[in-house]
Amino acid sequence: MISNIREYFILTMKGFAMGAANVIPGVSGGTIALVTGVFEKLIHSVRSIDHIALGFLLRGKFRSFSSRINLYFLIAIFSGAVLSVFTLARLLGFLFDNFTVLVWAYFFGLILASVYFVGKRTERWSFKVFALFAAGAVIAVWISSMSPAEGSENTLYLLLCGVVAVCSMILPGLSGSFILILMGNYELVAIEAINELRVDILLPVFAGIIAGLLAFSHFLSWIFKNFRDQTLGALTGFIAGSLYILWPWKNPVYKTDEIGNLIVRTDGSPVIENYTRFIPESLTPEVLIALFLMVAGLLSIWVIEKFAENRQ
Repeated sequence: MISNIREYFILTMKGFAMGAANVIPGVSGGTIALVTGVFEKLIHSVRSIDHIALGFLLRGKFRSFSSRINLYFLIAIFSGAVLSVFTLARLLGFLFDNFTVLVWAYFFGLILASVYFVGKRTERWSFKVFALFAAGAVIAVWISSMSPAEGSENTLYLLLCGVVAVCSMILPGLSGSFILILMGNYELVAIEAINELRVDILLPVFAGIIAGLLAFSHFLSWIFKNFRDQTLGALTGFIAGSLYILWPWKNPVYKTDEIGNLIVRTDGSPVIENYTRFIPESLTPEVLIALFLMVAGLLSIWVIEKFAENRQ
C-alpha cells in the first residue's frame, strides 16, 4: 500500500523512466526497474493477479483485491510508464533524427553504470554466477547482431509483437524496442501508431502486452525466488551485452535485394539491416560532448542509487 502522495509521485517517476527506456532501442525498462529498486516488487505484484485476486474482485472485496496485488503500486508504475510513452515518442523521434550520437552516448553511460549497480546486488559471485553472466552477455550481443524481419500489420503478428516485446521490456538488459526492430514493427508501433493514435495497431499490441506480462511474471517471480544470485548474474550479463547495441559511433548497413537495390519501407525510408561500429579518430566537439553525456549517464544512475539508499 502506498502511504502518501510523495511516495506515489516517486513511484510514478520511476514508471516514467521505465516507459522512456522502453521507447529507446537498446535500453531496457527492466534495467531501470532493477536500478530503481522496484523490479522484484513489480514482478511479484503482477504475478499476484490470479484467480484468487479475481475472486476478491468479483465478490466485491476491493480492499482484499487491492492488498493482494499491490494495486496502488501498480497504478503508479504503469501510469508513469504509459504517460512517458505517449509524451516522449515524438520528442525521442526528434532527438534521434537530429542528435543520434549524443542520445546513444548518454544511454551508453547510463547502462554502463547499471552493469555495476545491478551486479552488486548479487550476494555471492560463484563460478556458476560468472558463467551465467558470460552467457547473458553473449546472448545479448547475438540478439543485437540479428537482421530485422519484415514488419506486418496482421493482428496475430501484432499480438505476438506485444507478447515478445513486453517479455523483453521487463527482462533487464533486453530492450523491448530493439525486439520490435528485429520483428520489423518498431516504427509502426512505437512511432506511427502512438503519434497518430492508431487504435487498430495499439489494441492487439496492448492485448499481447497484458497476456505476456501476466504469463512471464510468474516465471520471473519463481526464478528470482529460487535462484536469485544466478538470475542477477545472467541479467547483469544481458545488460553488459546490450552495450554493444548502444555504442554511439556506428554506421548503418542497409538491407538490399539479390541484385543490390535498397529495400525501402512504405514511407520510402531504407531498411537498416545492422550497423558497423567504429572508434572516433579525433576529439571533435561532437565527440567531446558525447563523452560528457556518457559521464552524465553514469552520474544519473549513481544519483538514483544514492537516492534509493537514503530512502531505505
